Amino acid sequence: MRKDRLFLAVILTAIFSADLYFILLPKLRNAGDGSGRFCSCQRSNFSLPGQFSNWTALTLQDLDPSGRGNGSSKLDGLFTHPLYNTEKPTVAAAERLLQSDRLMDYYRKKVSRWERHMKLYNEAVAASNITVTDYQVTFDPDANWLKFHTGISRHALYSRHDPAIARLLLDMRDMTVINSDFTQDEKALKGTCDCSQVVKPSGHHLKLALKMQNFGKAMFKPMRQQRDEETPEDVFFFVDVQRHNAEIAAFHLDSILDFRRVPPVVGRFLNLTGEVLQVTRNDDLRGVFFTSPANNTCFFAKCLYVCKTEYAVCGSPDLLEGSLSAYLPGLSIAPRISIPNPWIRSYTFTGQEEWQVNPSYCDTIKKLYPYNSGNRLLNIIDMSVFDFLMGNMDRHHYEIFTEFGDEGFLLHLDNARGFGKHSKDEMSILAPLSQCCMIKRSTLLRLQLLAQPQFRLSDVMRESLQKDPLHPILTEAHLSALDRRLIKILRAVQRCTRKLGDARVITDDFVRAAVNPRAYTESKKAR
Repeated sequence: MRKDRLFLAVILTAIFSADLYFILLPKLRNAGDGSGRFCSCQRSNFSLPGQFSNWTALTLQDLDPSGRGNGSSKLDGLFTHPLYNTEKPTVAAAERLLQSDRLMDYYRKKVSRWERHMKLYNEAVAASNITVTDYQVTFDPDANWLKFHTGISRHALYSRHDPAIARLLLDMRDMTVINSDFTQDEKALKGTCDCSQVVKPSGHHLKLALKMQNFGKAMFKPMRQQRDEETPEDVFFFVDVQRHNAEIAAFHLDSILDFRRVPPVVGRFLNLTGEVLQVTRNDDLRGVFFTSPANNTCFFAKCLYVCKTEYAVCGSPDLLEGSLSAYLPGLSIAPRISIPNPWIRSYTFTGQEEWQVNPSYCDTIKKLYPYNSGNRLLNIIDMSVFDFLMGNMDRHHYEIFTEFGDEGFLLHLDNARGFGKHSKDEMSILAPLSQCCMIKRSTLLRLQLLAQPQFRLSDVMRESLQKDPLHPILTEAHLSALDRRLIKILRAVQRCTRKLGDARVITDDFVRAAVNPRAYTESKKAR
C-alpha cells in the first residue's frame, strides 16, 4: 500500500514538472521578452484610459518619495508634459469676453471720472483735519491687469503659460495702493444685517477693495487663522472662518489642475495705516479703525453683528498679511450671473438636501436644463473635484459670464473656506462625481498624471506655493492630504467604470450643446 502511494506521488510530480517546463515557462519567457504582450509594465508611458484600471489601482504606497521628473523641477516637468501642451480649439474673436478697444474706452472713462471725483474730494477735505495721501493715477494700456481681462475666453480666465499672469502677481505684490474701500457686497449691507440668519451675508468677512496706482483692483482678505490651526470638529462649515492662505493655495491648485478658473491671487503684507487708513475716502471704513491695548492698528467689519472689537483683525503693529485677488472685469461691461449649485448643502443645523438622501439624485439633474446637454454638468463635476481636494464644503452658488452662455466655464470664486481640515476627507463633496459617474477625459488624465511619483500633487503644489511671498502657504499635513484625496478621487472613478464601463463614464471635452447656448442666459436676464 505504501509503495502504491509512493508510486502515485512520483507520477504526479513528473506530470507537474513536465507541465511547468514545456507549457508555463515558455509563456513566462514570452511575457518578459519586452514585447509588452501580456503586461503593460512601462507605467511612465502615460496613455488614454486603455490602461485606466492600472492607473486607478494606485495606492498611497505607490507614491514613492524618490520619484523625480526629468529635471530638478517637478513643476516645470509637469507644465512641459504633453497633457499641458495639447492643442485647444482656436479662440475666435467672438469667443473673447472683451474686445480690447471696447475695454480701453471703458477704463479711460472710468479714470476720467475717478480724477474728477478725487479733485472734488480733495477740495472738500482741504479745510478739514482729515489726512488723506493723494497719489497720481497712471493709466497704462499695457498694464498686466488689462492683459488679464482681455485674455479671458470661453475656455478659461487665462491661457496656459501666459506671462502676463506672473507679472500681474508681482504687480499686486509690490504696487502702491492709492485707495481702499469696502467691497460691493459690504456696501450693499449698509451696515445692517439680520442676525437671526444662520448664514451671514458675505460682507462680514473683512474684505477690502484696493485700487493700485495703475488703476488695477484687487480684493484683500486678511489673515484670520494660523497655518497650523485646524477647524474644530464642532464648527459647522457655514460659520467657519475665511482663510487667506486658502485663497492663495486655491489659485495654485486650480492652475496645476489646468482649470484656470480662479483669478490670480498672491500674498502680501499690507500696512493698515499707510495703505488702507490714509488712502481711503470712505468715512465708514475710517470709522472702524482703532488702536488696540497692545498699540496695534486694528479694524473690524461694518456689519452690526460683528461690529465689536473682538471680531477685529490687527496688524503687528501696522503690518497685516493677507491675500490679494485680482478683480474680474466690472459687471457693467462683463455681466455675470450667480446660479445655485444643484448640490447645495443645507445651511441649517439639522436640515438635509435631497442629494444627501437620494442616491439617484443625479438622474433627475440630468433631465433638467441646462444640465441635460453640453459641458455644464461636467464642469460641476470638475468643481467638485477641485473642492474635494481642498476640503471646501461652502460651494452654494457658482457664477458664469453671460457673454458665453451655457457653454461658458464656471468661475471658481471664494475659496477661503478650503484647507480647514487636513485630517478629514469629506467624501460628500464628491457627490456630483460619485452620483453622476461622469468625468472629462482631460480632467481624469491630469489627475492620473498627478498620482505619479515624478509629478506627485503635493510636490508640485509645494514647489508652486514657494513662489508666493508668504510661503509656506500650507502645512505639510495639508499637502499630504492632497495626495490622499487624489487617490480617493481615482478610486471613485474606478468604481464607476467597473459598474458602467469606460465609454459611459469618461467623456470627451468640448461637447456641443444640443440647444441654443444663449437661450438660458437670455431667459435669466429677462426675469
